[in-house]
Amino acid sequence: MRPASRVAIGLLVLAVIGGAFLWGRRHAPPPAASPTPVAPPVAPVAPPPPPVKPAVLHPIAAASAPAALPALDHSDDYLEKALDELVGPKSVLSFLIVDGLARRFVATVNNLATDGAAADMWPVHRTAGRFDTEARVGGAVISGRNAERYAAFVRFVDGIDTRRAVALYVRLYPLLQHAYEELGFPGQYFNDRVVEVIDHLLATPDLAEPIKVKQVTVDGSARPSGAGLYVFDDPTLEARSAGQKILLRIGVENARRLKSKLRDVRQRIARGALPGGRLGETVSRPR
Repeated sequence: MRPASRVAIGLLVLAVIGGAFLWGRRHAPPPAASPTPVAPPVAPVAPPPPPVKPAVLHPIAAASAPAALPALDHSDDYLEKALDELVGPKSVLSFLIVDGLARRFVATVNNLATDGAAADMWPVHRTAGRFDTEARVGGAVISGRNAERYAAFVRFVDGIDTRRAVALYVRLYPLLQHAYEELGFPGQYFNDRVVEVIDHLLATPDLAEPIKVKQVTVDGSARPSGAGLYVFDDPTLEARSAGQKILLRIGVENARRLKSKLRDVRQRIARGALPGGRLGETVSRPR
């Protein structure tokens, strides 16, 4: 039987039943009067409550010997001394901006997964030199020499003792949480955001080099040569976050080493495996 026939028969059945009911009302003798039963009110059925999201996904264990931390507005000297002990004063002066460091760190971490990682808020000095490209058939590409600009910083990060760095992070966490809430996220947990951003950065694709770029003017129109802003020629790459574009720009080997360090950090500050089961690692609590 065709679906249309089933529908027609169904409508006919409803019409017959309805007509028979009306005909009986018109032609049957009136029934004896009786009280009309009142149906009890039906209580509305409330929808099931949505699943409760844990307030904190990746809690930071309190430091075994909590330190007396300074107020956020007066924390620069304290942080500089702590970082001197971790990486040495020479490295701190060479790579890090201590002025407002806690706020800079929190703002930069938060913004790396967006398109708004303003360079003036970075907690590190700008990389020396200029962005380097090469002319190829079909347009410009990121030069292999460009990766050399970032090599010293990558070596600096790669050489940091992750265990000691995370121990310092745990010690300083109340300051960082304060800075995060002050940034505009009251009641939200900064370490959850850190893990989320790390996972986002680890999802940066590993592309075959070289990567095509093009120059544009400030308003975004194409510029064939001369001074200008370089953007990725592929619009899907250009639409990625600030953090992912940094990893794409610094070269495959540099990105590989930084991702390895990020995985190491994540193991120590997060619960659960990496999204998608990458590496099959089960992360541990800070220690």
